[in-house]
Amino acid sequence: MKPNVLLIEDNAATRFGFVRYFAKDGYDIVEAANLAEASIAMRTCRFDIVILDINLPDGSGIDFIETAKANDPLIPIIIITGEGDIPLAVEAMQRGADNFLTKPVDNASLAVFMRKTLEIGDLKQQQSTRKRLEKKDDFFIGETRAMRNVHELARAAGDGDIPVLITGETGTGKGMLAKWIHQQGERAAHECVEINCSGLRGEMLSREIFGHARGAFTSADQDRKGLLDIANRGTLFLDKIGDMGMDVQAQFLKVLEDKSYRRLGDVKLLRSNFRLICATHHDLDSLVSSGQFRHDLMYRINMLSIHLPPLRERMDDLPALVSHLLRSLGSGISTLSDDVMKLLCGYSWPGNIRELKNVLERALLLTPRGTTIRQTHFANLAMTRPPLPYRQRGTIQEDEEARIKAVLAEQGGNVELAAKSLKVSRATLYRRLIQIGRKQA
Repeated sequence: MKPNVLLIEDNAATRFGFVRYFAKDGYDIVEAANLAEASIAMRTCRFDIVILDINLPDGSGIDFIETAKANDPLIPIIIITGEGDIPLAVEAMQRGADNFLTKPVDNASLAVFMRKTLEIGDLKQQQSTRKRLEKKDDFFIGETRAMRNVHELARAAGDGDIPVLITGETGTGKGMLAKWIHQQGERAAHECVEINCSGLRGEMLSREIFGHARGAFTSADQDRKGLLDIANRGTLFLDKIGDMGMDVQAQFLKVLEDKSYRRLGDVKLLRSNFRLICATHHDLDSLVSSGQFRHDLMYRINMLSIHLPPLRERMDDLPALVSHLLRSLGSGISTLSDDVMKLLCGYSWPGNIRELKNVLERALLLTPRGTTIRQTHFANLAMTRPPLPYRQRGTIQEDEEARIKAVLAEQGGNVELAAKSLKVSRATLYRRLIQIGRKQA
């Protein structure tokens, strides 16, 4: 495959000579006469290297380094500078450029620089991929029969490329399992892009998934890539897909049918070769029955289903899971005393593994250096009080109410702590509690 080069140079004659020389040398060249054209090119194409002049009509090329790195942190950049701009070239190197040459530039010398810079870029990409692959065991499997079944299905999912639906209560590790599956497959060298469908609704969610063209809406002052662009050749992970609105469901179904889409406000048809993984804590069959989720979309995303059991149903894994979490938190403590473990085993963990990790992290903060974790470090977490049961209710509103009640119980009725756990403001939580109270009155 030919390396793609973005040449940013305001002198037309220089660009012509460069393109003529390097096109014969096996490169694909995209030209930009200024920073504005370069920004558009970066948003629409993927480049292997950038050749960047410092002095441009609409600004300094140094400022473009940040733009290029934001789009691709590992992209190699070669700076072209005049004799009097050496201090600027040094600044450019400090800000992320890989090499610089002074004018007049000899194409043969530049060709050597490009080959070496591309080789360094390839090594950086390989190192980044290696680090990503080294994290394959971050997801704790356990030894219970249910988790062994999860492991078998997850390995099958990693070996394949079909859509996967992960179900389970909040905090059971659905996001970690999705990343683990991605890391096992052939797409591991590319991005695993995640979006929480409950955090954004309607057009806001569409913008994130599909991107938008300049002028698509009032504040759209430039083109913007969507997650489908970024997930190309990688994995798109849609968390909480049960909360996706019906309008976005219809748009996304079209993408799954032919892997093509349009950015909001654009007529150009784009394509993305992505692998799809979805997760939800809802019962999607109930949502389909109540008309809140499309049956045809359910069929598309549910080619392989993996259910993660709640922690209370796999308590035999708790000691090993605690050790795993303590290691992941960087603790030198790998085991807990019998009385502490008995305390943890006597709790039903409505927040599942996420709650367990938060509890252990807080206990570590309260534990003086050189001492062991004690029962007293869990004293104000209401560990011995049975929490309100948290289960799937069928509708989004009822499930949200159940979640609020469960979290409030976890925090001993402390609204401020519950709001932080739910990631909402205290005022929002107070309003929801008032609404729940009126409904029950």
